Amino acid sequence: MPQILTPELVVLDADLGADKEAVIRALAARAAGTDRVVDGDGLAAAVLDREALTPTGMGAGIAIPHCKSAAVREPSLAFARLQPPVDFGAPDGPADLVFMIMAPDGAAETHLAVLSRLAGSLIDERFTDALRSASSPAEVVALVEDVVADRDEADAAPVAEGARSIVAVTACPTGIAHTYMAADALKAAAERAGVRIAVETQGSAGTKRLDPAVIAAADAVVFAVDVDVRERGRFAGKPFVQVPVKRGIDAADALIQEALGHADDPNGPRIAGSTSAEATPAPSAGNLGGTVKRALLTGVSYMIPFVAGGGLLIALGFLLGGFRITEVAGDVIIQNTLWNLPDGGLGQYLGAVLFSIGAASMGFLVPALAGYIAYAIADRPGIAPGFVAGAVAGTMDAGFIGGLVGGLLAGLAAWWIGTWRVPSWLRGLMPVVIIPLLASIFASGLMVMLLGGPIAALMAGLTAWLSSLTGTGAVLLGLLLGTMMAFDLGGPINKVAYGFAVAGLGAGSPENPSPWLIMAAVMAAGMVPPLGMALASTLDRRLFTPVERENGKAAWLLGASFISEGAIPFAATDPLRVIPAAILGSAATGAISMAAGVTSQAPHGGFFVFFAIGNLLMFTIAIAVGTVITALAVIALKRWARRAPAVQEAEPALVAA
Repeated sequence: MPQILTPELVVLDADLGADKEAVIRALAARAAGTDRVVDGDGLAAAVLDREALTPTGMGAGIAIPHCKSAAVREPSLAFARLQPPVDFGAPDGPADLVFMIMAPDGAAETHLAVLSRLAGSLIDERFTDALRSASSPAEVVALVEDVVADRDEADAAPVAEGARSIVAVTACPTGIAHTYMAADALKAAAERAGVRIAVETQGSAGTKRLDPAVIAAADAVVFAVDVDVRERGRFAGKPFVQVPVKRGIDAADALIQEALGHADDPNGPRIAGSTSAEATPAPSAGNLGGTVKRALLTGVSYMIPFVAGGGLLIALGFLLGGFRITEVAGDVIIQNTLWNLPDGGLGQYLGAVLFSIGAASMGFLVPALAGYIAYAIADRPGIAPGFVAGAVAGTMDAGFIGGLVGGLLAGLAAWWIGTWRVPSWLRGLMPVVIIPLLASIFASGLMVMLLGGPIAALMAGLTAWLSSLTGTGAVLLGLLLGTMMAFDLGGPINKVAYGFAVAGLGAGSPENPSPWLIMAAVMAAGMVPPLGMALASTLDRRLFTPVERENGKAAWLLGASFISEGAIPFAATDPLRVIPAAILGSAATGAISMAAGVTSQAPHGGFFVFFAIGNLLMFTIAIAVGTVITALAVIALKRWARRAPAVQEAEPALVAA
């Protein structure tokens, strides 16, 4: 069994600082003094990045900060018994026992399994009591070696024959600590309740899939997860409870009882789907907002490829065939071929072909948006009614907003119909016939008879208002769009601004350039946050860790390509300084772009679609101004918020797990 803790990595009854960052940095520095870690700063940054996702204070005076990082050479632990205790975000108070779990990026499964055993042991009060009374580092090492060598890894506690059974899945973002602690807590709770349990840990030590026969025999399912459950469709039809992974640790007994209660309730929640490979959690009053948010982001993410490809093809069509290609494209591709070119020659013919393909792709914008919003809510049975509702919204000129509404209606209808209890002979028809049929009638019927007209009128009024904007009004719109693009860097608000721009792109023309103006402002503003972070990390390197400086190099290309998410590694660990700085720069860029009359016929691509940008010089100037504003603002905020001696210990950057 590999040794994961050595006496030099044990600190007893020490004051390592007033907050968890100081404790983590102190333990990382101690680990860097051994041959197990190659970069103490990089290790601290990775642990703090993980800490930013979810606090690792587990309650009962225990904290388990952890990470996977290239800074770690060998899977290891560092242990501190703190005096005084330090707050790690647990609801019941600060922690006096801190285990920092360190794993290399490519750690072998056997090593990660050892770490998982240690994490699971932390729910055992006898073990933690022994740690609190240990008198030397050697005694702590011996205690740890005992638990990692002797822990029982069986999937289920021995219980009486005929007992009720539960299956569970646990998973956390890094898959090192919480995953296995939740698994052990659920096993212990099931044993106390006299319930048979089998747990699938979807963690870094690998996943041992539950036997389908065990799943089939289970009375209920518990998902204690912070990430998507892999192959969720295996559990379709089962009563279930789904909670964050930390609740699987803190409230394991309650979860077991809740799952059994759902099993006894014929109207309790069931995992959706019968033949689908994936299923989604049931929308409820408690999680409806999160479900809607996830659905909207899913719809936009699936819509973007149609828009990006189609928009670029339309722009190329204009480039080759001229702006009047919209009037003749249909006739040109029907009446002509490569061997029978139109009067405008090869350029007009190719322009017509590209424009027609692009227009066909853009035609899927609203149906794809609605279809995949419905898919995110109801899984595969929602796709068909969602696409139909989106197509109806397009037919009624309800546009982007109509697609949002239609997708939500279709998804909720499909999910609700999927909860119906039907005879066994009808179940096979539900996902392929009954659900699509009834959900399409419901969602599309509402769009045609009730909602489509008012939404179309709203869209027409909004379009007319935007077309009338000039001067100060246009500048204010640019400020608003720029602010939205930087507010959450690829999140819901960013996607609303982007979706609003691309939805109107096809209506742009030389006589009505407003949609092109809006698209240019949105794209330019969205390029600023990553470019600003790249410039800031170049101008004042001391304010950024080595990992952040590497992220800054990549952000140059991401920003130039209009990938706003390139700034997320910076914003995730320092949002109160990065986000305001990004908003300042993006708002300025949006305003300048609108004021200068910059246009874009392409929905994506940044500088790489220069041929589709009208007034490329001002487009570049607007982006440059916003980039400088963001860079200077974030540098000023970082300097103002830090004492001079601490400048070199800058905020950690996001490291992908």
